[in-house]
Amino acid sequence: MNIVEAVILGIVQGLTEFLPVSSSGHLVLLQNLFGLKEAELVFDVSVHVGTILAVLIFLRKEISAILGSLWNTGSLWLKGRINGAVAWQIPEIRLTVLVVVGSVPTGILGLAFHKIAETLFSTVLIVSIDLMITGILLALTRFAGKWGRKADRMTIRDGLVIGLVQGIAIMPGISRSGSTISAAVFMGIEQETATRFSFLLSIPAVIGAALLSLKGLDQISAAHLGLIAAGMVSSALVGYVSLGFLVKIARQGKLYLFAPYCILVGVAGLVWLR
Repeated sequence: MNIVEAVILGIVQGLTEFLPVSSSGHLVLLQNLFGLKEAELVFDVSVHVGTILAVLIFLRKEISAILGSLWNTGSLWLKGRINGAVAWQIPEIRLTVLVVVGSVPTGILGLAFHKIAETLFSTVLIVSIDLMITGILLALTRFAGKWGRKADRMTIRDGLVIGLVQGIAIMPGISRSGSTISAAVFMGIEQETATRFSFLLSIPAVIGAALLSLKGLDQISAAHLGLIAAGMVSSALVGYVSLGFLVKIARQGKLYLFAPYCILVGVAGLVWLR
C-alpha cells in the first residue's frame, strides 16, 4: 500500500462508515480492486482512530452534556437525593444506560464472530449480497416515516435490539449505521434520534474494533507510520463531513435515498464476479 492508496481508502472509510452504505463492504471491493492483502492491519488501525475522532468531535456537545449529567447525578445519588427511577427520566442518563445496554450484545457478537467476519471480508459474493440487503432495509424506512419517539421515550428493549443489530452488522456489506438506524425507525423512533443514537452506540464498538486491531501493532514498522497518519486524517475529516450530511438527511426522513446506491453497488459486485 502506498500513501495515495491509504488516502483513498481513508476517504472511502470516512464516507461509508457513517453513511448507511457499509464501509466494510466498500473496503473489501476496493482492496480487491487494488490487490491489497498485506496492509489490512495498518489500515484498520489508522481508519478506526480517524473514525473515533470524527464521532467525538461531531458529538462533542452531546458527550459533554452526558459527562456533566453523569457527574451531577452521581453526586446527588451518593448523597441520597435521587434514586434510580428519577435518574432514568434524565435524558442524558437514559442515553448512557441505553448505550451500555446496547453495547453488550454488540460486544458478545463482535468477540465471538469477528474472526469469521474477517475471513468473509475477502468474499466479494457475500459482500455484494449483503449490500443489497442493506439497500432493501433502507428502502423500507420510507414507509416508516420520519416521525416517532425521541430519546426521552426510548426503552431498554430499544437499546438491546439496536445493539444486537449492530453486532450482526459485523458482516461485511451490512451497514452498521444503516442497519441500526433502520431497526430503530422500524421500532417507532424518529430518524434523527435514531441516527444520533446510532453514532453514540458506535463509539464503544469502534473503540473495541480498534483495540482488536492493535493486538498486532508490534508488527507495524516505521515505514507504515506515514500510511497510518494519512489514513487517519483523511478518514477523520471526511467522516466528520459525512456525519453532518447524514443527520441532515435523517432530519428530512429520507434515509431511503441511499437504498438505490447500495443495491447498484451490490449488483455491480456480482457482475464483477462473472
